[in-house]
Amino acid sequence: MSDASSSSPVITDKAQLISYFESGNKPKDQWRIGTEHEKFAYCDETFKPLKYDGEKSIKVILEGLANRFGWTPGYEGENIIALTDAGASVTLEPGGQLELSGAPLETVHDTCREVHSHLHQVKEITEPLGIHMMGMGYNPKWNRDAVNWMPKGRYKIMRDYMPKRGNLGLDMMSLSCTVQVNLDYSSEADMVKKFRTSLALQPLATALFANSPFSNGKPNGFLSYRSHLWTDTDPDRCGMLSFVFEDGMSFERYLDYVLDVPMYFVYRNGIYHDASGESFRDFMQGKLKVLPGELPTIKDWDDHITTAFPEVRMKKFLEMRGADGGPWKSLCALPALWVGLLYDQSALDAAWDLVKGWTDEERQLLRSEVPAKGFSAEVRGQKIQELAVEVVKIAASGLENRGRTDAQGRDEVHFLDTLLETAESGITPAEEKLKAYHDNWNQSVDPIFVENAY
Repeated sequence: MSDASSSSPVITDKAQLISYFESGNKPKDQWRIGTEHEKFAYCDETFKPLKYDGEKSIKVILEGLANRFGWTPGYEGENIIALTDAGASVTLEPGGQLELSGAPLETVHDTCREVHSHLHQVKEITEPLGIHMMGMGYNPKWNRDAVNWMPKGRYKIMRDYMPKRGNLGLDMMSLSCTVQVNLDYSSEADMVKKFRTSLALQPLATALFANSPFSNGKPNGFLSYRSHLWTDTDPDRCGMLSFVFEDGMSFERYLDYVLDVPMYFVYRNGIYHDASGESFRDFMQGKLKVLPGELPTIKDWDDHITTAFPEVRMKKFLEMRGADGGPWKSLCALPALWVGLLYDQSALDAAWDLVKGWTDEERQLLRSEVPAKGFSAEVRGQKIQELAVEVVKIAASGLENRGRTDAQGRDEVHFLDTLLETAESGITPAEEKLKAYHDNWNQSVDPIFVENAY
């Protein structure tokens, strides 16, 4: 891991940070798709989580991927904590969840192939060891005490700070998994429309991908418990961002929001310095208590911006954050949904027309109700199941208009088949698992580890 202070430009005024977001502007022919997904690793015999080190461990998986498939390892101290290869990376979430952050690719076909390749590589390393992985929004069996935290300095700081701001942040860090997609914008106006549309529709994605109905081996009363966790993690850095829908939304307005998100840390000389609760604005004036006189660099800003956790997050692209982790097929469906909605102008217009009249109160209520109610949540008297069907069909029209085909001549629309089936049935993945729990699994969550293994 490189040191932020050694080579990154120093930030001396706010205009540099506005330029940071503006540098994300890309013409349409340069728009790309970056898919991210997290997964739990566990021992086949016990369904217990892996430790970082040992014969069956996270470290062994990372070393195996590096040695057999040529990934370049990254270290913190002597510990391997990440891998990189051709624009993609593999990183560790706090509880050992393995995350693939995919390369920016042109089509959903490309990103789906990347996911498949990654999961096949992982299986080649893990299966001989008696290890498997699976995707769910929240681990159905483990509790926080069972999880082994990964040896990353930033996580220790976050672990100490989060309980000061909410009750569920540590569960979010150690026991949840998501699938996300990162998408480009062409201009500030394009960013604003995409941000507003996707933010309003995140609760629909939460319902479509709801897949976390269990905790500690029992039903928890939610369909997306992962989504619920974020409502009690940290109000300073989570939520639906009402200001995005207000007049004057801009790169600068989002910048002001991130500047007001309290800091976690500053990385210098191989050390994470605890700056939790301090202000990045003070940092820009050399007034950081933990490093007095030190000025931030662009690398520090890169780090800080990742510590805001709204439902849609902007970096130099927009990050869709509303979906639970899930089975193999859902990993390709998530990018297909958002590419269809946001990368075709007529689809974007149609999607925005659906939500542009919603009030802030309606958006916030939908966000708060979907984790427990799923498709039965309502907005303006309409169940969102009906809305979800319409939204998936709009996404399909957007993908059809894109006309990006694979070697067999298929366009990207078929990646949405699983979502259309879910929306039309009105039964979330979580409800399917709850039914199996009561009908076939003898009220045990253990079958999930077998039936949902990658």
